[in-house]
Formats: sequence, C-alpha cells, structure tokens
Amino acid sequence: MLLVMGTAGAEELSSLRGHAVTDESDAVLNKQTLAVPGGFEVAWEEQPPMIPHPIEHYSIDLRQNGCLKCHSPATFEANNAPVVADSHFYDRDGNRTEKVAPRRYFCTQCHAPQAGAIPLVENIFQNR
Repeated sequence: MLLVMGTAGAEELSSLRGHAVTDESDAVLNKQTLAVPGGFEVAWEEQPPMIPHPIEHYSIDLRQNGCLKCHSPATFEANNAPVVADSHFYDRDGNRTEKVAPRRYFCTQCHAPQAGAIPLVENIFQNR
C-alpha cells in the first residue's frame, strides 16, 4: 500500500512550468546549449560559471573526465580554455591535492550548460 501511495504522490508533483517534473517532453530539457561569447551574466554571487558549449558526448565517470581534456592545468593553454579553479584542488579538510579533489571532480554537479530558457522566477540580483 505504501508503495502505491508513494507512486501516486510523485505523479502529483509538478514543476514551476506547470507539468509533471518527470515529463521528458519538457521543451527546456531538449533545448540546445547556447554558445554565448563571454557567457551569461551570473544570477547570484559565487555562482559557478556556466558551460558555454555542448557536453552531450562528454564522459565524466570514475575513470575519466572529459572536461579535464581541455581545462586541466596541463592542457588549458593549448586549448584556449579556462583552467580549473584553484579551489578545485582542495579536499574537504582543506588539504591541497595534486589532482582535482573528489568533491569537485564531477563538474556538472555545479556547472550547467547554457540554454536560452525563460527564467521561472524574477531574479533581482545585480551583478557587481
């Protein structure tokens, strides 16, 4: 009975766009990444930079990180790409690591691809 109730509750959950959160036909989910020179303005202070290029075919798993092929300290200059921030080389105890720290390794947990989606709520943040 609990399993049935849990499923029914999930169906009633809707997004701010007015349809089920699990609706894969959401146009925003299917928008292409926008390549905007200079990137989008930040929406809040300390916002992680957005990804200004498609990443659909990038692999980020325990063995490899497609982002580091261009953004690592060893390759960023040759690829004319921003280098991974220094803050990504500190573990949770504040110790400097030689490689990207595990808590910062999965880039897309903080960095999102840019898309031309209409904001769901008004943002009153003013860029400094």
